[in-house]
Amino acid sequence: MTATEATTVLTARALLLDMDGTIVNSDAVVERCWRRFADKHGLDFEQVISVVHGRQGYASMALLLPDRPMEENYAENREMLAAETADVDGVVPVGGAPAFMAALQGLPHALVTSADVALATARIDAAGLPMPEHRITAESVSASKPDPEGFLKGAALLGADPADCIVFEDSGAGIAAGKAAGMRVVGVGPRAVQYEPTVHVMDLDEIKVVEAADGSVELHFKG
Repeated sequence: MTATEATTVLTARALLLDMDGTIVNSDAVVERCWRRFADKHGLDFEQVISVVHGRQGYASMALLLPDRPMEENYAENREMLAAETADVDGVVPVGGAPAFMAALQGLPHALVTSADVALATARIDAAGLPMPEHRITAESVSASKPDPEGFLKGAALLGADPADCIVFEDSGAGIAAGKAAGMRVVGVGPRAVQYEPTVHVMDLDEIKVVEAADGSVELHFKG
């Protein structure tokens, strides 16, 4: 259902937050960097951008250039990460993210992103958001989303059962990863709705965070 259909409340022991497209709008940078990749390899940009959201760069490259050795994907991904980290022009918070992140302070939550530490730090700082104390980054996992490894590690980091976690995601790969982890998923933004999350919101202004008496987190979706 969407948050506009009725007043909805979800309760969780922990929240697991994607970064790009979910709390940080980095679309301008992502499109600049991946347009250069498309031009370099003679690929259609629309095809490229339809693949890259949510995935680590090397995993996107493997899908887009299936005959290329993985070693070359890893090497070009390192170059891509450096370029993305250096470019924060146009990086802004998703609507409602500052208040949402402030409301989470002291509550169980973790960042689960396909970015590495350097890129995550650069974008969180550029958006003026607090970096979560607990985080799972590219360095923490052996497989990219849509594999559920990152979200399962995030749940373990917070000592929560996967069924008691709620994922916040914007991409098809990320939503698939959350579902595969056995978690409920809040889809954020226009990309998310087509992937059938548990609840969909256009931005984080549509959510009120409440700490329950037992220490769990209540998410009130504005109807």
